[in-house]
Amino acid sequence: MNVYQMNYTLIAQQTNIADKQVRSTIQLFEEGATLPFIARYRKEATGGLDEVQIGAIRDAWQKQQDVEKRREAILKSIGEQGKLTADLKKKIESVFSLTELEDIYLPYKQKRKTRAIAAIEKGLEPLAQLIFTGKESDPENKALGFLNDEVPKVEDALQGARDIMAEWINENQDARGKIRQTFQRGAVITSKVKKKKEEEGAKYRDYFDFSEPLSRIPSHRLLAIRRGEEEGILNVDISPDEKLALESLDRLFLRGSNACKDQIEAAITDSYKRLLKPSIETEFTNLSKEKADIAAIQVFTENLRQLLLASPLGQKNVLAIDPGYRTGCKVVVLDQQGNLVSDQVIYPFDRPGDAQTKLLDLIKRYTIQAIAVGNGTAGRETEDFVKKLLDTSGSSEIGLFSVSEQGASIYSASEVAREEFPDKDVTVRGSVSIGRRLMDPLAELVKIDPKSIGVGQYQHDVDQNSLRNALDTVVESCVNSVGVNLNTASKHLLRYISGLGPALAQNIVDFRAKNGNFKSRQQLLKVPRLGSKAFEQAAGFLRIDDAANPLDSSAVHPERYALVEQMAKDAGATIQDLIAKTEIRKQIKPEKYISDSVGLPTLKDILAELEKPARDPRSEIKKFEFDSSVRKPEDLKVGMILPGIVTNITAFGAFVDVGVKQDGLVHVSQMADRFIKDPNEVVKLQQVVQVKVTEVDLGRKRIALSMKM
Repeated sequence: MNVYQMNYTLIAQQTNIADKQVRSTIQLFEEGATLPFIARYRKEATGGLDEVQIGAIRDAWQKQQDVEKRREAILKSIGEQGKLTADLKKKIESVFSLTELEDIYLPYKQKRKTRAIAAIEKGLEPLAQLIFTGKESDPENKALGFLNDEVPKVEDALQGARDIMAEWINENQDARGKIRQTFQRGAVITSKVKKKKEEEGAKYRDYFDFSEPLSRIPSHRLLAIRRGEEEGILNVDISPDEKLALESLDRLFLRGSNACKDQIEAAITDSYKRLLKPSIETEFTNLSKEKADIAAIQVFTENLRQLLLASPLGQKNVLAIDPGYRTGCKVVVLDQQGNLVSDQVIYPFDRPGDAQTKLLDLIKRYTIQAIAVGNGTAGRETEDFVKKLLDTSGSSEIGLFSVSEQGASIYSASEVAREEFPDKDVTVRGSVSIGRRLMDPLAELVKIDPKSIGVGQYQHDVDQNSLRNALDTVVESCVNSVGVNLNTASKHLLRYISGLGPALAQNIVDFRAKNGNFKSRQQLLKVPRLGSKAFEQAAGFLRIDDAANPLDSSAVHPERYALVEQMAKDAGATIQDLIAKTEIRKQIKPEKYISDSVGLPTLKDILAELEKPARDPRSEIKKFEFDSSVRKPEDLKVGMILPGIVTNITAFGAFVDVGVKQDGLVHVSQMADRFIKDPNEVVKLQQVVQVKVTEVDLGRKRIALSMKM
């Protein structure tokens, strides 16, 4: 079995996916296909794998590629040293984990001058070899033959021999494997506060004298401890039972005469404490951090997915308000395409009459269909003002919505916002973002660094490259699952479409500006640098409303247009008839159209798309109102039952906004009358929930809530 065959098999085992599916999926990636494209349009090749499974294959394959690169580097390094024997080369080529590769390479790795190297330079290696075999009956007497100016005493010679043996033990694969097993079975993470850091590190009080089995510590706790360590508050240690660790090494190396055993045992203890334990501890520190990162990133990505796929209002004339007391409320009007048509400032708390007049004028002049109010400072009060205005003016049919401002300030000061509105200040840009978020959260939020949206858990503590890759994958998944209008989408939205990226997205926008709206998907091939491969990957996710070919506004891929045309011809109808008339679609027998390249999954997808072309997978938006009797934390009383909106989900619970400018926590244990492992089993981001107030700690700014009624 060659290396690449083994890779496929190993990935199949790691992902619990059939070898054949793994091979086909990896081949598609190597041909330049993207994850959304493979999941949507290559179901026959993958055997119907979903995005999660395809992503798992991709991640495992990328890790194996890293192993291959490291293997090549190790073979090259040992070869240059002239130490690469046939057996060693075979051994290196037979392992498929970075850990095993590094263990094999350890004796050959270039290292700084160690105690063992110094002892070898003094000529003590033969003495170490004699003792390590266990056959020498009198090591002290033997050591006399190794004395010289650099080694004046017997104990100096024996110490040098022990240093050499300690390094041999540390570099022994079996020894490292045994200590790893000991760590895996019983490592405990311990944290203690540093002297005189109690007051400065008060927020880490829970970890001042803390210990927990490493295998059971949840990600949020481990990341909190690591943050405390980085801030210089905590000392952290990961250790197994030392006695068990030393016993496992004794079984490997203790042999021979009692005199030799004494020297070997001393070398074993020194090797464990000075070399092996710190090395494996670092390994487990990194592994546990990686595991915690993965868990935290999963929380973040799930939250981000829910936020990006939040219900859109759709194309409406929107009036958006960024609330404020002293500086007034910044008001903008957006047309149905989200273009800014008016902006001004009103002062509803200082000059209510003037503010009412201005708002009513804007509502009438621009035929406003919905009003978005940011949920920041003065948000509740501004909502009250607008609601009263709508009721008294007979305009209560206009939808009034509270919109999260999280990240709006990031957008308003960004290069993206400056490019969109070079002659407007940050307050106007922020108001525009609030309004556009109501119309289409996905289209607006892709302009903001996902880390700034504020729906994560310890996102600044996890590996930033892993986080960025995971978040980009989620954004790409969401954008492609919804699809975008080719003639209205911004370059920021287009860049996430399968097969495009920033450069082609800009080229599409430039082409559109120069030549007018796209009339067909085929026209994409005229965009500079957009070749057949990019067209294949992107076309199915791009929609053209009112195109001559109705399939151009659907998720049916152009490569299947001929197939749909054949279906219509066989049914004696047009493609438009297929879309409009259920009775015609019911006549079609998909089995009739199965071929070498098209299977039943694709055919079923096509028929489902013809039934509801370009359907938006997002749910319809719903209005929500807080309890009018609570405005600030002081208004809360234990036992109150209130409506709220889920604003963030973590591994340990969900944060809920009940309208008091400070979110409360529903701990995972308070989410239901049954055991809940993952809060996502019960709640989703921006879900409306009923909660009971169980504790209000004004001093610590903590609100505890329960969903157990």
